[in-house]
Amino acid sequence: MTALDEYDRLEATGIWRPGPSDQRRNVVVSIGSASLVISDLGDTALTHWSLPAVDRVNPGGEPAIYRPSADAPDRLEISDAEMIAAIERVRRAVDRGRAKPGRLRGGLLAALLVGFAALLALWAPGAIRSQAAALLPEAARASIGSSLLDEVRRISGPPCADPRGQEALDRLAARVAPGRLLRVVPAAVETTAVLPGGTILLGRGLVEDHETPFVAAGYIVEAELRRAARDPVLALLDDASLLEAARLLTTGRMAERALVIHAERLVREEGPNVAHADLVTRFATLGLPAAPYAYAVDITGEAVLGLIEADPLPVSEATPPIGDSDWVALQGICGE
Repeated sequence: MTALDEYDRLEATGIWRPGPSDQRRNVVVSIGSASLVISDLGDTALTHWSLPAVDRVNPGGEPAIYRPSADAPDRLEISDAEMIAAIERVRRAVDRGRAKPGRLRGGLLAALLVGFAALLALWAPGAIRSQAAALLPEAARASIGSSLLDEVRRISGPPCADPRGQEALDRLAARVAPGRLLRVVPAAVETTAVLPGGTILLGRGLVEDHETPFVAAGYIVEAELRRAARDPVLALLDDASLLEAARLLTTGRMAERALVIHAERLVREEGPNVAHADLVTRFATLGLPAAPYAYAVDITGEAVLGLIEADPLPVSEATPPIGDSDWVALQGICGE
């Protein structure tokens, strides 16, 4: 009993009664290594109590009254302050070491709540954004795409609008990206930018700086694969706060702040890379050569060697996605 290490021997007198109908007896009480010994005045041991189990009947009362356990009939009265202090020290030590079910449950509950809060903090933002994107109807996507185009227009200038050039662009869309609206912007966008609602923006260099429409067609294919890999609404929501994402989920409208930030990102950064194998498969399906697009990406061919080697169709055997007159009109879509 480390709680009593300071005592070499501790004895005191007391009054013991084995049961309610038994006569009270004067006894000598001593503390051993793990037990309380009750002896008669002739030093004959009458009983041993386990110290850790000793229970006090009258906490704070005088004389102190103890019993060997909570349901035992024995009673032991002690007036000696030092003996009382020793027994109480043991009882406090035992009480501190005893399991506290309520405290344990409270600790476990607190730990679970903290863990749940941490999990919620990690999971909830992504879940809310994913849910907002998944539940957004097409009409709302188109509206958001139009609003985002207005913000891009502020940076790039208005989309090129030559009627004959736009007609040719629409025919190119029908050939390589059915259902999409293609617009050429005069500045800021280097290659392509994908908007919610089905709009793809092309930089004017794609139609003005190349001899055939195969390059522009290749970049449109690549933009479509980016759209399939990453929902443009989710990309937009990456630039929105959690509150703005939740508001989109409930109202179908995107905050202007997020639109401004995302528009600046669209014209500044290229989208995620598309696997060459996916590009080759799509080019083959559409009957388009891969080499013109590949060399436009890297004129040396080193970074796109796998795409060039897997080209499904030589340029010499490929039919351009639009006719010569349409290509000439498209090259002039931005005017002078």
